[in-house]
Amino acid sequence: MLREKQQVKVAADLSGSIPFQSNNLPFEIRTMEWMERNRQQNQAPHRHSYYEISWVRQGKATYLVDLEKHAIEEKTICCAAPGQVHQFKGGDQANGYVISFNNDFLFLAQDKTAGWLNEQNSSPFPNIRVASLDSDTAAEVDQLILKMEKEFNNFFLLRSEILMGYFKILLIYLARHSDTNAHVMPPTRNTDLVKKFFNVVENKFITLKKVTEYAEHLSVTPNYLNEIVKKVSGFPASHHIQQRIVLEAKRHATYSDSSMKEIAYHLGFDDIAHFSKFFKNVSGQSFTDFKKQTAYQFAQA
Repeated sequence: MLREKQQVKVAADLSGSIPFQSNNLPFEIRTMEWMERNRQQNQAPHRHSYYEISWVRQGKATYLVDLEKHAIEEKTICCAAPGQVHQFKGGDQANGYVISFNNDFLFLAQDKTAGWLNEQNSSPFPNIRVASLDSDTAAEVDQLILKMEKEFNNFFLLRSEILMGYFKILLIYLARHSDTNAHVMPPTRNTDLVKKFFNVVENKFITLKKVTEYAEHLSVTPNYLNEIVKKVSGFPASHHIQQRIVLEAKRHATYSDSSMKEIAYHLGFDDIAHFSKFFKNVSGQSFTDFKKQTAYQFAQA
C-alpha cells in the first residue's frame, strides 16, 4: 500500500498531459496566447504523451526541457517529444503558435522528412530540437503555419488531407534546415530490432531492468540483442536501460518535490541503498549531489 501511494504521488508530480480539445484529429494548432489563456500549462514543468512544436514568431522566452535550458528568440522553432518535461518561461513576452500532434498523425506523414522529429533509429530517447531560421525560411514557415491555422479552424471537405499536406511541407522545411537526415540510418532488420527494443524500454523500464527480460520480450537471445544494439547505437542494451531509468529519476529530482525514497520506489527499487548506488554508478554523481546541483542551476535561471 505504501509503494502504491508513493507511486501515485510521484506520477502526479509530473502529470499535466492535456489532451486535444474540440478536435476530431490527432492534431492541433493554437496561438501561444490561446494556450496561455485556455490551457495555462506553462505555469509549471509538465509533459505530454504527444509531440509539441512551438513556433516563436516574435519575442523571447526560456525553454526548459528535461535538464537543459534554452534561450529562445524570434524566428525559432523547437520541439518537445512525448514524455519530455518542458516549460516555456517568460512566454507572455513571445508570440507564435503551438502545434500538437500524436504518433498517429506523425505516422500518417511518416517519410524520411520526419527524421527531424523522429530519430528512434539512432537515438533511444526524445531530444529537443531547436532551430533558429533565417529570414527567408522564417517567412515561408510563417505563411505555411498561418495557412495551417486557417484550415484547422475550418471544417471543409478534405480538411484532414490538407492539414496533412501542410504538415509534411513543414517537416520538409525542418529537414532542409537540419542535417539530421544525413545521419539517420536506413531501415534494416537490425535497426528495426533496435527500434523495437527502444520502444519496449520506453514503455517497460520501470518493471523490466535486465537485458534478459527485454530479449525474452523480443524473442531473441540476450547476447544477440546486446550485439545488435551495440552495433547500431554504439552502446550495449544494458547501457540504454540504465540511462532511461536515470533520466526519469533526474526528471523527478529536478521538477518534483519527491524524496529519493519515493522516486526509488516509483522506479521499481525496493531498496533505497540499491537505488542510490545504481544512480551514482550510472550518472557519475550521487543523487544528493545531483539534487543540490540542479537546485542551484535553476535558482540562477
